[in-house]
Amino acid sequence: MIAYIASLKLPKLILWCYLAWYVAIVVRYFDPMPSLWISSLGIAVIIGFALTLATQQKDHKADRWVLFRLYVFPFCVSSYSALIKGEGFFLLFPTEIKGLLSGVIACSVVVFVHWFCKFLLCGDSSIRFSGKERALE
Repeated sequence: MIAYIASLKLPKLILWCYLAWYVAIVVRYFDPMPSLWISSLGIAVIIGFALTLATQQKDHKADRWVLFRLYVFPFCVSSYSALIKGEGFFLLFPTEIKGLLSGVIACSVVVFVHWFCKFLLCGDSSIRFSGKERALE
């Protein structure tokens, strides 16, 4: 697990930050109404199926994690939009400081864990994104 986290490239690290942000916002603004989650699940199935069809390649079996993400992303988007409706968000961001900080902290934890795992494996303080080295200060 440490090796996986340490080896994350920038695009995957961003996706993990998206997930951390989503979880932080869901925890903060959770709505237990079943219709919200059932609707989000229904949208995920319909859009996920369409995305699966759109990304199929002849004579090529799709990677199961890619398929999983094709269904999870629509679920997260639809449930996120339903949760923030009427909560005073600006675009995707909470306007209240506690909500904003919860998302920023969640994403910062993901980045810190990535850097810490790199440090554990590499034993130095260099950070590498896309082949470019940056020193931690």
